[in-house]
Amino acid sequence: MDFMDASGVDSWRGSAKLLPMARPSVALAYMPFVVPDLFTEAIRVRLADVADVIDHEPLLQLNDERAAAVLPRVEILLTSWGCPAIDADVLAKATQLKAVVHAAGTIKMHITDACWDRGIAVTSANAGNAIPVAEFTLATILLANKRVFPMQQKYRQERSFRWWPAEFPGLGNYRKTIGIVGASTIGRIVIDLLRPFAFRVLVFDPFLSAADAARLGVEQTALDELVATSDVVSLHAPALLETHHMIDARRLALMPHGATLINTARGWLVDADALEKELVAGRIFAVIDTTEPELLPEASPLYDLPNVFLTPHVAGAMGTETQRMAELAVDEIERYARGEPFHYAIRREDLPRIA
Repeated sequence: MDFMDASGVDSWRGSAKLLPMARPSVALAYMPFVVPDLFTEAIRVRLADVADVIDHEPLLQLNDERAAAVLPRVEILLTSWGCPAIDADVLAKATQLKAVVHAAGTIKMHITDACWDRGIAVTSANAGNAIPVAEFTLATILLANKRVFPMQQKYRQERSFRWWPAEFPGLGNYRKTIGIVGASTIGRIVIDLLRPFAFRVLVFDPFLSAADAARLGVEQTALDELVATSDVVSLHAPALLETHHMIDARRLALMPHGATLINTARGWLVDADALEKELVAGRIFAVIDTTEPELLPEASPLYDLPNVFLTPHVAGAMGTETQRMAELAVDEIERYARGEPFHYAIRREDLPRIA
């Protein structure tokens, strides 16, 4: 058991025309801005090979006239970012609905108790979204240890050369300790990507067994020990009541001078005020892709601090990377059509520990 079930991503399956299967009826529900990157023409053709798409224009609302005409005919609702909540009123119209296939990450914004009560099967492409987050994390771990972010700014300003290790003590990746908070899907991919490097990898996850830790090749440790002994602390836990501000002022103070905090998970996990104080003091570094609030105020010092690399929530799947999630979603619809269970099924009891 872990914060989130670990799983891989199936490869492209080719045309479904060769497979003996029933053809479920499918409707789409997501914001139209995702279409050009997420559902390419090739993916749309592949979907049409396996299912009857009732309307190729996605539903923007589930309570208007068009939805009222489409929903009674739907067996599978193919959703993505911006899908409205699928509540009891929606389900009263969608009398034939059997499954929701989500071509994005979290399902918590649109899957309601009414879906679980009705026994709707739910699956998510979170495993496809995990890969670019893990890749982003690996890149920033390597660059953070190399002190590339503050060094680049200093070089731009001063336009002179010097012996950089004297100015950035501890510079380099060799034999550094990396602390992973959360052996989630993303956390496990990050662990796998770290294998070629000479890192010591620590993991905190209250659901990780000793046997799983051994298989992953990591050292289990308490969270306090992890933050106190890691050169880089990378967050991969979900936003749960138990994880709110788990990185608080006390734990930030435990981080060694010059250590780096990486947050590609949720701003929810970190006490934002305490983090700002530490960063303004210049004692630690941070790579921050997710903040609380999501958009920081214009006056936030994090935009300009030399020890902060701040990005606007871009670690997850974007552009061409989203196609991996669309492919995974169509894989799931193929399985459904063959009468097979979903590979990435989400159960009601999973909700307390998934993102």
